[in-house]
Amino acid sequence: MIKMPLHITDILAKVKRALASRYLFDNWFPLLIRDALIRLGFNVKLIARINGCTFELSPETFEVFVSKFSRGFIKSIECVNGKLLVNGVEVNSIDDVIRNKEIWIRVLGWVYDPVNGLWSKGNVKLRYMNDGIIAIFDYGEYEPLDVNGRIVVDVGAFVGDSVIYFALKGAKRIIAVEPHPGAFAEMLDNIKLNNLEGVVVPVNAGLASKPGKVCVKDVSVEDTGVTYHRPGDCLNAVPAVTLSELISRFSINVDDAILKMDCEGCEFDVILNDYEHVRLFRKLIFEYHSKFVNRPVDDLLKVLNRDYKCHVLRGNEDFGVVHCIRR
Repeated sequence: MIKMPLHITDILAKVKRALASRYLFDNWFPLLIRDALIRLGFNVKLIARINGCTFELSPETFEVFVSKFSRGFIKSIECVNGKLLVNGVEVNSIDDVIRNKEIWIRVLGWVYDPVNGLWSKGNVKLRYMNDGIIAIFDYGEYEPLDVNGRIVVDVGAFVGDSVIYFALKGAKRIIAVEPHPGAFAEMLDNIKLNNLEGVVVPVNAGLASKPGKVCVKDVSVEDTGVTYHRPGDCLNAVPAVTLSELISRFSINVDDAILKMDCEGCEFDVILNDYEHVRLFRKLIFEYHSKFVNRPVDDLLKVLNRDYKCHVLRGNEDFGVVHCIRR
C-alpha cells in the first residue's frame, strides 16, 4: 500500500470536511467559494441559508461548525418557523453553538434537571459538567480500551467521569484513585447517582513511586484537573499510594488489568521510578504532561518500549494521550 505524503492527506481531509457543508446549508457551494475568497484577502461575507433562514457566519465559525458535523457531533441543522435548531436544540445563532459551552453541551444531548440538580445523557448522571466529561463521553477519549470484564486502576479519577464510563463499558471493578478532596467528594456523589457503589472502589490518595504523602494544592475542583499534586508533605496532604500497594490491597490480577493515568505529571514519577510494577499491567492508557515536570514524553516511551507497543493517540510536545499494549 502506497502512503500519500502527509500534506496531500491533510488537503484531502480538508476537502472532505468542506464538502460536508452540502448537507448543512442550502447555498453550500457559494459559501465554499466565498470562504476561499476570504482566505485570499477579499472582503466578502458568508451569508448562509437554511429552509428560509438567512444569517451571517464568520469564516472561523463556518469551518468549525462543518468540521464538527463531519466528525459526527452535529447531526442536523434546520429552520422551523424562523427558529434555528441544531440537533433539535433551539439556538440563537451558530456562533453560540461554537462559542457558548452550555449551548454546546445541550447540542451534544446533555440535559439539565433543575429539580434534582444534575446533568444527564442516556443512563449517565453527573452532578456538574466539565470539559473532561465531554472528552470522555462525547469525543471518545477512552474508546481504544476494551475494559469489558476487566479490572481498571483509574489514577486521576477526578469526579468519577472516567469511572462511570468504564463501568458502563463493562469493567468488573474500578479502583478509583483521586487525591483532591473536593473532586473525591464529587466522585462519591456521582458514583451514588449512577448506582455504582458495588463496582467502584474509591481511594482518596495520590499515586507515587514511593510511599509517603502527596501535597494537594489548594485549588478548586475544576482547577485540580490541570494541577500536578506532587509527592511531599503540607497542610492538605493525603497518603501517597504505590502500584504495589494497590495490587496487594485489592488483590488485582495485573495480567488482565488496565492502568489508566491522568494525574497531571505523576505518570513521569511512576513510569520512570516504579516501572517494575507498571510493566505488570497488560494495557496502559495515560495522559502525559511534560510541562509540569520539564521532561519530554520520549523519556517515557523509551522505557515503555522495552515491553509495550505504544501509540501516541493525539498530542504535542507538552500534552497528549498514549495507549500501550504489552507485547
